[in-house]
Amino acid sequence: MLKYVRAATIADLPAMLAIIEQARTVLANDQIPQWQDGYPVAADIQADITAKRAWLLVVDGQIAGTAALLTTPDPNYRDMQAGQWLAATTPYTSIHRIAIAGAYHGQHLADFYFSNLITLSHQLGFRQLRVDTHALNQRMQHVILKAGFTYQGVVVMDGDVTDQRNAYQLNL
Repeated sequence: MLKYVRAATIADLPAMLAIIEQARTVLANDQIPQWQDGYPVAADIQADITAKRAWLLVVDGQIAGTAALLTTPDPNYRDMQAGQWLAATTPYTSIHRIAIAGAYHGQHLADFYFSNLITLSHQLGFRQLRVDTHALNQRMQHVILKAGFTYQGVVVMDGDVTDQRNAYQLNL
């Protein structure tokens, strides 16, 4: 199995949106409210591509995963509801909108994907990464912890106190 990570192009948008929709369905089936309000929409993914922060997991020539690696501060990470960031003023990357295509579930590809995103962060000069997920998303929490991140607390999405996420951090 040949697998690698590459930057996304606008031609990849349909495949990326299909993966997001598959992930949205899995979350809904697991009764996890994350991504059930329409977010992320095509414009979010297109903005990631345009800003050169969209990265694809490719397996045997097929797009198997999509993610955004942000190199600018995430406004949702500014104030933590419960807990605190370690080295809070250190520049960081954050992983968002990560999903693996349904046909590739169970192959531990998320571990490989996270490892590559961590490597990209390091190559870009960042020594801290952040990521968040819904408290009910046990699968993603497992992947995040397995990648070496530690739980730091709870963040609120877009100022909506009813939309909270568990926040994790990795210092290299």
